[in-house]
Amino acid sequence: MNLRGRNKITPEFNMSSMTDIVFLLLIFFMIASTLVTTNAIDILLPKASGKTENKKSISVSIQKDLTFYIDQRMVKVQNLESELLVLFQNEITPSIILRAEKSVPVDYVVKVMDIANRNKFKIILAVNPS
Repeated sequence: MNLRGRNKITPEFNMSSMTDIVFLLLIFFMIASTLVTTNAIDILLPKASGKTENKKSISVSIQKDLTFYIDQRMVKVQNLESELLVLFQNEITPSIILRAEKSVPVDYVVKVMDIANRNKFKIILAVNPS
């Protein structure tokens, strides 16, 4: 009596459908990553090497016409410290990212650093990687 089964299952696995899915995902993420834009004021930064930590912080920008911005909101120089104190009142470790254009005099950069030093804010100077 011959008791062999009629259905023969081959142990081969076809990878062509899996590679199609991987390529489709790759194309999707490549297209999606080009659509992401940063939400910042466009200024020319000085160049330097090194990396910064990525934590929740507030950006203070100084443009070459000496206008000051907290994130994207324009503020007067006289109100800068009080605005920062209001924004950082509930923060445990407040930090400022200072973005100053190359042509901004050092006096204004030091002024923001002095505000951060007086109030014990951590300050990070933003630069273009070289």
